[in-house]
Amino acid sequence: MGGGTSFPRETLDRDRVVIVTGGNTGIGYETAKWIAMLGAKVIIACRSEMRALEAIERMKKEYQEEKQKGTNGIIQDGDIYVQFMKVDFASLQSTKEFIETFKSSGQKLHTLVCNAGLGLGPLEYTEDKNELVFQVNYLSQFLLAIHLMPLMEFSGADDCRIVLVSSDGHNLAHPFNASSIQGKHLTEANFECFRNYANSKLYQVMQMYFMNRRLKESNISVVSTHPGTVETEFGRDMECSRTCCIYCFGHTMKFCRAETEIYAAIAPQLKGIRDVYYADCKPATTSSQSRNMENQEALLKVSLELLKDYIPEDIVHRWSTTPTTLA
Repeated sequence: MGGGTSFPRETLDRDRVVIVTGGNTGIGYETAKWIAMLGAKVIIACRSEMRALEAIERMKKEYQEEKQKGTNGIIQDGDIYVQFMKVDFASLQSTKEFIETFKSSGQKLHTLVCNAGLGLGPLEYTEDKNELVFQVNYLSQFLLAIHLMPLMEFSGADDCRIVLVSSDGHNLAHPFNASSIQGKHLTEANFECFRNYANSKLYQVMQMYFMNRRLKESNISVVSTHPGTVETEFGRDMECSRTCCIYCFGHTMKFCRAETEIYAAIAPQLKGIRDVYYADCKPATTSSQSRNMENQEALLKVSLELLKDYIPEDIVHRWSTTPTTLA
């Protein structure tokens, strides 16, 4: 990303702490790198320590190159702060261990970017007996968010954010059915890999809405994004950051870029903004079924049930309580 980036080039508070899931590669890498270059402390949460450490070294090298070029807004003293913490979102136990490790570190948290995800692939199930893409793209990162939000609320900051990296692909999801989100009904015969991916992106947009209903008096706002795009040849580099942010139009494939994700995470004018889905750094329309309040609450109810062994009663109570807008 060169000088034409759309996100603000303003130095961030050096004490601001940002977690970027899947921050070792693809758009997550660019998001983590630029936020760190603007001054925040960044934790990249991913599976592979080796790949994460390689990514951090590459970020530091690219930071020095940007500094030599005189890139506006980036910090000019010292080095960027990027830390690796291990998590495997295909495992609820691993996700919970990450949560406990981060809590015990004593760090504050101001921004959570839920970027990690899987794209097109065969039908697989996790050790938790959930369909793999559903768990990695949505369920485990929902678990992460609801556990870490109290840290954000007590961070002392008046602008904390959760960015859910979805996709315009959510428009192509199956009609919502709460009884089938876990994927136990799927077989090799009825499995559609793109529609399955689209379903997981739909759940993220719905998550934005049901979380914000419960955060109106909070310092936390939740937004969702579709990554910015550039066109390239059809079929080239079919997988992008293990997050399949692709949308097919004729003979071109539109691939991921990180501007919108960074914009949603740091733009000062978005302070307190909720329930907005951004594409190309502008508000965009979500699908009609993602805006169905009854379905949003049904998704939340099923999610809490699937996570009951990993969340304490006070968190269950907070999220299962019906907001006055629905009562």
